[in-house]
Amino acid sequence: MREFKIAAIPADGIGKEVVPAGLEVLAALARCDGGFALNVESFDWGSDYYKQHGIMMPANGRELLKKFNAIYFGAVGTPDVPDHITLWGLRLNICQSFDQYANVRPTRILPGIKSPLGNVQAKDLDWVIVRENSEGEYAGQGGRSHRGFPEEVATEVAIFTRTGVRRIMRFAFALAQSRPRKFLTVVTKSNAQRHGMVMWDEIAAEVAAEFPDVTWDKMLVDAMTVRMTLKPGTLDTIVATNLHADILSDLAAALAGSIGIAPTANLNPERTFPSMFEPIHGSAFDITGKGIANPIGTFWSGCMMLDHLGEKKASARLMRAIERVTANPALHTPDLGGKATTRIVTAAVIAAFQADHA
Repeated sequence: MREFKIAAIPADGIGKEVVPAGLEVLAALARCDGGFALNVESFDWGSDYYKQHGIMMPANGRELLKKFNAIYFGAVGTPDVPDHITLWGLRLNICQSFDQYANVRPTRILPGIKSPLGNVQAKDLDWVIVRENSEGEYAGQGGRSHRGFPEEVATEVAIFTRTGVRRIMRFAFALAQSRPRKFLTVVTKSNAQRHGMVMWDEIAAEVAAEFPDVTWDKMLVDAMTVRMTLKPGTLDTIVATNLHADILSDLAAALAGSIGIAPTANLNPERTFPSMFEPIHGSAFDITGKGIANPIGTFWSGCMMLDHLGEKKASARLMRAIERVTANPALHTPDLGGKATTRIVTAAVIAAFQADHA
C-alpha cells in the first residue's frame, strides 16, 4: 500500500473547521480506495500560537515540514493580530522557504452553482490561473524610513528575476499545452511598469517559441478584469504576477459562484520540497464557530493534493462526489444561498463517493 505523510495546518478561523472536514473526507476516501493511506500529523501553528509564543510557527517549523509529502493548509489571519504578521509569519514563510513558486488555481462553475454573470455557461468559464508565487510584488523587499515624521517614506519593491519569470512561464505554457484548448493568456501591466513587467513580456515571448502548439495572447491586468466578466469564454489558462493573480483569482472564484469553493495548489514542481494545498477563502472570522463554512474548496484542494501525489483515480472519484453534492441545492452552504452546514456537506460528499465505489 502506498503511504503518504501529510502535514495538516488548520491555522486560523474557519481553517480549524474545514481542514478537519477535509481530513475526514480524505481518510474515508483512502479506506474506500484501499490502495493508499495518509499518515497525518497536525500542527497547531497560527495566530493562537503567536499569542502564546510571539511567532506564528516555531523556528524549526520548516525543518519539521520537510519530511512530509504534502501540506494541507487551512487559512491564516485574525482580527487582533496585524495581517502582515500572520501572513508572513506562516503561509508565506512556508511558500517562500519551500520554493513553491507555482500557485495553481482552477476555476469552473460546478454543477448546481449559479454564476453572478447570469447567462454564462459552464463551458465558458473553465479556467486555470497560474500565479507566480515566489517574487514579484510579494518579494518582501523594501522598508520604511523617518517613521512618524511628515517625510516618512515606505517602499515595497517588486522583484522580477529572469530565472523566476522564465520558470513560471514554462510552467504555464506546459499547463496550457496539456489542456484541450492549448491557449494561454499572459497578464501584464507593462504600459506603466516599464522595467520588471517589460521583461515579463519579453520572457513570455521567448518561452512561447518553445511551445509552438500553444496559442497565446497578452492582456493588461485592468482590461483583464473586464474580459473575465464580459467575455469569459475567451479565456482558458492564465498566468500573472504574484499580486495580479492574487486579485484575479478571487474575482474568478466569485464569478464561479463563491470564493468558498475555490482551491489552490502551491507547488514546488521539482519536488525538492513538499507542496502545499489550501482553499483560497481566508479565515472568515465572521462565520467562525457557526458550523456553516463551505468545505468544498478544501475538498477540491484535497483533489489537487491527491493528483500531486499520483493518486489520480482517487482524486477523480472525490471530484465526482463534490459535483454530485453541489448539484443538489439542499446541500448548499449559506455562501451559495443554502442552509446546509459544514457537517452536512462533509457527510454528503463521503456518501457520494462511497456510492460511486459500490
